[in-house]
Order: sequence, then C-alpha cells, then structure tokens
Amino acid sequence: MKAVVLDTDDRFHLIDIDQPAPGPGEVAIRVQYAGIQWGDVLLRGGHFPVPRPFVPGFEAAGHIVAVGEGVADDRLGQQVTALTSGGAYAEVVVAPAALTFDTFGTDLRTAAGCGWAAPTAYDLINTVGRVRPGESVLIHAAAGGVGSLAAQVARTAGAGRIVGVVKDAQRASYAAQFGYDQLITREEFTQEFTDAPDAPDAPDQELFDLILDPVGGPVRETNLRRLAPHGRLAIYGNLATFEPVALSANDLLMSGKSALTYNSNLLSQTHPDRLAESAREALQLVAAGRIRPDVTAEYEMADLAEAVQRLADGATHGKSVLRIAA
Repeated sequence: MKAVVLDTDDRFHLIDIDQPAPGPGEVAIRVQYAGIQWGDVLLRGGHFPVPRPFVPGFEAAGHIVAVGEGVADDRLGQQVTALTSGGAYAEVVVAPAALTFDTFGTDLRTAAGCGWAAPTAYDLINTVGRVRPGESVLIHAAAGGVGSLAAQVARTAGAGRIVGVVKDAQRASYAAQFGYDQLITREEFTQEFTDAPDAPDAPDQELFDLILDPVGGPVRETNLRRLAPHGRLAIYGNLATFEPVALSANDLLMSGKSALTYNSNLLSQTHPDRLAESAREALQLVAAGRIRPDVTAEYEMADLAEAVQRLADGATHGKSVLRIAA
C-alpha cells in the first residue's frame, strides 16, 4: 500500500509498505482523508522520540475494513474518524477501537478536519475551563483549528463575551466568521502592557474568566495578568517557545486565579474513555450544525512536505487535510 514516511533525513517520502493488521482492541481503517496538525511539525523537528522511518498522521477518516480480537464484527464497514499515534498518512491505518468514532453522518473530509482539535476545543471550554453562562473568554491562535472550534464551543456553552487574538489583520478577517465579539492582533494584545505595565489596575482594562493559551513565553505571563478574579488560564501548547514560565502559587491563591493544563495525547494514554466521550460530544455538535471545522486546504499525499512547511511557517489558517483516496 502507499504511505508517506518520515525518514532519518527529516524528509517525507511517498513509498510502498506492507499493509498493517489490527491487534487486540484495534481496528484497521481504509483512509480517505487524514488531518494535518501541529504534531506533524513537532514530529519533523524531532520533538517526538519515534523510530525512523515512521509513518506520521494522527487523524484519520474512512471505513473500518478489519477488526482485531475483542472488537465486535458489526463495526466492519462503519464510517469513522479516529485519533491515532501515527500511521494515518497511508491507505490503511491501525487505530485503537476506543478512539475510533462514528461520524454521526458527517462527511469524511469534515470528519478528518475535526481530528484532535475538536475534542481539545470541547475539553478546553467544558472540562478544563468549565465555562459558565455569561462568562468571558479570550482565545489565542483564534484563526487556528483549535481556536476556531473553541470559539464556537464556547458559544454553545453560554459564554458571554468571546475575544480572539490572532497573528495579524488578515487572520482577524478570516476568524471573524466564527462568532468572536472582538478580534485583536497579538501585537495589540501585548502592546497594552508595554505601554501600561500596571494596566490590570486600570478601570478600562478588560479581564477574562477563561483564557486559552497555546502560545507560552511572555504571552503566558501577560495572560495571567488579564485573568479576572477566580479566572482560569488553560495551557495546552508552546507555539512560541518551550522556555518555562514561572508562576507564583501564592499570587494565584490571593487572586483566586488558576493555571490549568491540558494534554490530549497524555489523556489518550491514561484515560482514553474520557477523551472518547469528549470527541463524541464534539462530533455530535458538528453533525447537528452547531459547530464546524473549516477545512481550507486539501493536499495530495506527495505534497505533504509542502503542507507541513506551510503550517510551520504560519501560512495556513483553519484546517488542512491530506487526501488519501478518491
């Protein structure tokens, strides 16, 4: 079968490999579309310790063609989307049955666009952030796959004011379709504190009940200052830098603020049932038309390197997918 592998030269190659067979608790999926995500950038950069050559791809959508021991035969032929630890950039991928979900009638291209972003957005708003009706939410990377879904999920949860932070004005124009009440650039967000270091004490300084932070570095420090009393900072990535940010538990305690983290990959290993529940909830919101992933780019298997580089360069918005089969 055809597959894209990442080899020891840090390059993607389209080659023929043996078709995998599902083991106990697994299913084999004939892939039609695979989602492209930031994990592909990290993988190429050596941040994931995997043996090379390695078939990347962490999000698959297609039909189940084989089941392993312990998986019901009636799942054969089911149209599904799956969260995987790799292998989705191939004609057939093996995935845990527990993390392989019915699409609830959603087409496979859209289902692939949900990927890890949909349960992540759902959990950041409902499980980690625990948004209450009327609360205000600030979302960084507002034009990205997680951010654009999180804004929509926040609205379904009853959030009041939703503000998005984007890289530039072009992304602000794109992100406006997802229901934000206001969009600002990252420069505008940080400049307020460069000009007025005591801004949190100013009466016109807007504070938020929940802030979603995949950025890290100085932005994370600024986010803490933008939290309202009893506000929550939900940390789920380090797009800007892996350098640690020191947080004072005493300062958090005095203001009632909380810093919380979310790691969907770890959750898939420790509590896959929890991740599965959130994924299904998110997929049902998509199927009901209440939220939608925005698939803005589709690539052929031979063009994966270009797709990943564009993502790394910040040249994409919304969600990109790889078409595996017609």
